[in-house]
Amino acid sequence: MKRLGLLLLIILFNTTLFSQNTKQPMKELLSDYDFKTVTTTLDSLDISYIKEGDGDKTLLFVHGLSSNSDAWSKNIEALKKDYTCIALDLPGYGKSSKPKADYTPSFFADVLHRFIEKLQLKNIILIGHSMGGQASIKFATTYPDRIEKLILVAPAGLEQFNATNATLMKAYFTPTTVANTPDAQIEKNYALNFHKTPDDVSKMVKDRKRIKEASDFEAHCQAIVNSISGMLDEPVFEDLNTISLPTLVLFGDKDQLIPNRYMNPQLSIEDVGKIASDHIKSVKVEFIKNAGHFVQYEKPTEVNALIEQFANE
Repeated sequence: MKRLGLLLLIILFNTTLFSQNTKQPMKELLSDYDFKTVTTTLDSLDISYIKEGDGDKTLLFVHGLSSNSDAWSKNIEALKKDYTCIALDLPGYGKSSKPKADYTPSFFADVLHRFIEKLQLKNIILIGHSMGGQASIKFATTYPDRIEKLILVAPAGLEQFNATNATLMKAYFTPTTVANTPDAQIEKNYALNFHKTPDDVSKMVKDRKRIKEASDFEAHCQAIVNSISGMLDEPVFEDLNTISLPTLVLFGDKDQLIPNRYMNPQLSIEDVGKIASDHIKSVKVEFIKNAGHFVQYEKPTEVNALIEQFANE
């Protein structure tokens, strides 16, 4: 009887171990991106990216929180004919490495700088969405000579948060709460990014549900939490006045995420746009009608036209 019990324990242990070892990383569970990805290594980091087109000017796309380079597929599809289009998965996201890191705007700016150096990119227009916009602001003020122009799409970092609100947000977002987000809430969270949700957003939603089974999902959740803390702990508001590059700022006029309607209910999206107008020296601010926070995905034709116009000025 004892031998039978021992045998059952051994079987249970080996089954559990086998189950853990056969979990796949996120990069294997994500749906195929619309464009082929390749990988480069920056020291110990594997960075996945898309490269399409061979134009003289390089459009370097930086995604937002909980996203990846595939978020720019509708922009790359239209712009690759005239530009070199490159979109990377930031560390912690998509098919890239998920290291233990602070995930501050400075961290992402340093990664972008090393990525640009490794690929020897030139004639760069840096385009950042949301969290990627805040990282792009930090990059533009830290390495202004490495890019020619800056495009911020619904960028984080323009509105400010007081210490109390920052503490509340950091307390709310923990790796456990992110990991345990119910499927119904995942669907609601994605819907909040749009004024009218495109049908093909279902691919993003399915991926977000699927990656809960990934071997590195916990590291991804920690990256999300650290990214939120990083944005709050390293504000870029004071950096706006030091941006010397020609800058285009785009917002959807129905953005439900910026400004934060709970923490800054007194602000409108127009107020946030005015912050950019008032503090960035050479700036043009545009509002896309009937579009939400994920404006480049919801209204790609309008956004692509503005990017192309600004790039050629």
